Amino acid sequence: MDVLLRAENLTKRYGSVTALDHVTFEIGATVTGLLGANGAGKSTAIKLFLGLTRPTSGRAEVLGREAGRDEQVRARLGYMPEHDCLPSAVSAAEFLTHMAETSGLPPRHARVRAADTLRHVGLFEERYRAIGGYSTGMKQRVKLAQALVHDPVLVLLDEPTAGLDPPGREEMLALIRRTHREFGISLVMSSHLMGDVERTCERILVLENGRVVEEGETSTFTEASETLYIEVTAHRPELIAALAERDVTATEDGGSLVVDDVSGEDYDRIRDALVAAGAPLRRLAPRRRTLSELFQPGGADGKDTA
Repeated sequence: MDVLLRAENLTKRYGSVTALDHVTFEIGATVTGLLGANGAGKSTAIKLFLGLTRPTSGRAEVLGREAGRDEQVRARLGYMPEHDCLPSAVSAAEFLTHMAETSGLPPRHARVRAADTLRHVGLFEERYRAIGGYSTGMKQRVKLAQALVHDPVLVLLDEPTAGLDPPGREEMLALIRRTHREFGISLVMSSHLMGDVERTCERILVLENGRVVEEGETSTFTEASETLYIEVTAHRPELIAALAERDVTATEDGGSLVVDDVSGEDYDRIRDALVAAGAPLRRLAPRRRTLSELFQPGGADGKDTA
């Protein structure tokens, strides 16, 4: 794994409050979710990697260099802040052109790059309108666009779906996935919304009270459990009876039958029961756990890291 960010015994205190407590982790070239409740240390970690604040102790590295020490390295990062920080009186085209020029692009190239980036985020037709007249969703897209306009290697996103309604959230998450897929830009997405992280990120790192409590591939946390869902188009009562005859207990859950604790031999018994009942199979699939089930009180690991 190409390591883009590295924290080594990283600690940050604000007076008597410890925001990060001797955390050590690495983030590679993918889409990584930084998951945790408000106050878990997510925003502090982002600010440390950006060099906006200095650690109390330990080390934060970006592309192999100490964070905040190398302007060339800093220029390869993009940052989408959570708070509203956009100028209201200028157009998105003007703002992005200015940001591109600030990053070192010549004026003509900056204008082209600004237009291309606004097209990517779906604001090309609205690019000459003043940002102050934009909706919340459009402003979030401008914030993402300014983080991308200089073609960074890595973009840090702090609560990118903040303030968005469900359709707006889905559009933003799809845009984040498309940015990684089409341009190869790696992203770190800080969020307290587990569903957003689950649908968007390939890896997750969970912070709680300034400490890392879980990390790894998202798929390892949401892997198939031993619960099987069966959907048939007819003869459901007959199927339940046929399963019972073969010592397989099925319960009804909406339009599905649920079989818990499935073992290898159970699949053969389920197949035979389907044939015996004459039940046309529509769907047979294992149930996958969600991050919400895992990281909540009484969840699979017993931790409240939401």
